[in-house]
Formats: sequence, structure tokens, C-alpha cells
Amino acid sequence: MKKVLILEDEENIRSFVVINLKRAGYQAIEAGTGQEALDRLQENPDIGVAILDIMLPDMDGFEVCRRIRAVSNQLGIIMLTARTQEMDKVTGLMTGADDYVTKPFSPAELTARIDALYRRISGDGSSFNELLTQGPFVMNTRNHTLEKAGNRIRLTQVEYAIMKLFMQNPGRALSREDILSAVWGKDYDSELKIVDVNIRRLRIKIEDDTANPVYITTVWGFGYKWGA
Repeated sequence: MKKVLILEDEENIRSFVVINLKRAGYQAIEAGTGQEALDRLQENPDIGVAILDIMLPDMDGFEVCRRIRAVSNQLGIIMLTARTQEMDKVTGLMTGADDYVTKPFSPAELTARIDALYRRISGDGSSFNELLTQGPFVMNTRNHTLEKAGNRIRLTQVEYAIMKLFMQNPGRALSREDILSAVWGKDYDSELKIVDVNIRRLRIKIEDDTANPVYITTVWGFGYKWGA
């Protein structure tokens, strides 16, 4: 059974999420503090997705996210954010979260986001080793790895999916809507800022000068273009 970690210090909210995760066929691993969540992850290395609340009694959800990303880029991470706190969404994504869900949220919405992350973690089902090579970059689509000039670049599952989309469409201007649909799914309902923040995060990892990007360039008023 696929495992999902739910980190939420409010027991009534956590119980609500746990009930709906079980109904959706997931095994829920519960935590009420940041440290407890990190401990549960060590005890259950097969957890595929973590749901992190921001306000916690010991450390905030952003710090938990940073600590997870320091050791793993494969785990899917969803942040629970307040509807009125736009900066929480951006901060969560910049610290390594793959997605966010705003409170209050419906069980169907949260389950759909978890399902999408698990599908991405499972990969595209390729049975052969395909290499995409452009400029200094080499992507192995079977192993989900990216190298730049022979050096491995650590990517989250979302970052990898965006890079794969770009490298499969060199020189083509992709709208933010195109990227959102291809990476997060056609039925994904969220703001386009999730694309912009992930592009910002990717540039930090792959560009020599983030102030003057040459690989992922902006097509003003439209989207982005890959030009390695």
C-alpha cells in the first residue's frame, strides 16, 4: 500500500486527512511536530508523498521541507498553506515543495494532488534507456537523472518533468499554461505562479548566471523557451 506522511499539529484536521487518505487507498503515517515527521520518514523510507503544514510547535513546515530536500529529491512534497498568505506558497515552492493546497481544502482536491505526485514518482514507464543530449546537458529518461558538463544536478520530480519537457521541445516557446498542463496534468486547477516559481528554482540549479539566463529564457507575455 502506498504511504503518505501527514504532518499537521491540529489533531482534528489531521484525523480528517487520515480518514480520507485511507478511503483513497493510502496508508497514512501521522506526525504532529516537525521532528516527529523527520523521524517517521527515517522509519518509513518507502513513504512516497509528504503533506506538510506550515505552522508547527517546534519548527515550521518550510524547515521540515528543507531538511527533507537535503537528503531526498524523490519524495513528493505538498505544503498546506493559508488562502490569504501568498508568500507562503512561494516560500514553500522555493524550499523544495512540489505543490501546495490552500486551506480549507476538499478531500477530493488533496487526493488528486497526491495521485498526481505518485504518478510522477512512478515515471513514464519507459523500458529503454533514452538519453537526451543538448549543449552541456545529458538527461537519462530511464534513471530520471540530469548532468551538466558531467556533473549530476539534483532535481525534484517536478523539476525533472519540466526539464524533460524543455529538452523534448528545444527552441519552442512554451506557454505557462502548456507547462502547467504537461507537468501537473490537464485537470490541474491552480495559479500559474507555480510554474514561475519552479522555473526560478530550476534556473538556480542549471544557469551559470541566474540574472542572465541563457538556457531557460523568458518569452515575455507568453512563457519560456529552452535554448541549450
